[in-house]
Amino acid sequence: MSDSLDRLFAAVLDHRKSDPARSRTARLMRAGKSKIAKKLAEEAVEVVIDAMQGDRQAVVRESADLLYNLVVLWVSTGIRPEDVWAEMRRREQLFGIAEKLPKEPAVAAPRRKVVALEARRAHKRR
Repeated sequence: MSDSLDRLFAAVLDHRKSDPARSRTARLMRAGKSKIAKKLAEEAVEVVIDAMQGDRQAVVRESADLLYNLVVLWVSTGIRPEDVWAEMRRREQLFGIAEKLPKEPAVAAPRRKVVALEARRAHKRR
């Protein structure tokens, strides 16, 4: 699979400066990271919806769209497939191939909420 993504990456690199009237990739690149990220999110949602509906073929098609838009985002942000593969190897060594990196507990965020709530209460008492 990484060979396919590497070829897709090379194709996106080749097409990023093409004529936007003739290249979807060039159009996305010209629209900027915000538009690229939005397209990626839209495709992810479509994969989820199709999966929930049990439409296997639609999940396959939308997954290909999702990967395309992910690679476009990589190119737009200067990320190479090797960067992602290296991170995957690192995680595999730490947690195994089928595990996701555990999230760090959010320590600061709840404290900020408590401080903000206390400040509002104090302000109301005045």
